[in-house]
Amino acid sequence: MKLLTKALQAALPPLYSGDNIPLEEKVAVAKFFDPCGRGTWFVFEGGPEGGDVIFFGYVVSPLGPDCDEMGNFSLNELASVKNRFGLGIERDLHFTPTKMGELLKKAA
Repeated sequence: MKLLTKALQAALPPLYSGDNIPLEEKVAVAKFFDPCGRGTWFVFEGGPEGGDVIFFGYVVSPLGPDCDEMGNFSLNELASVKNRFGLGIERDLHFTPTKMGELLKKAA
């Protein structure tokens, strides 16, 4: 599966463009996930850097909700992950841009 299409990359707001937006108002434009676990990456912003694409988003940790965090992660990092069954990270093909506040309500 192609994690980042040209259309999705073009739709990404530039890194740091939403620094003053509260978490609940940030719009997740993409969702990556581990098909066999809790690990989920919601992307708010991103852009090319060197030979990679750096994202900023909210990470739902496979370790549990106490370990969820916001931060940067890269396309190369996501592409390198293999879970215990040898499967890689996938992009949710049916995900539509959604405010993080709505996503957090669904998760509660």
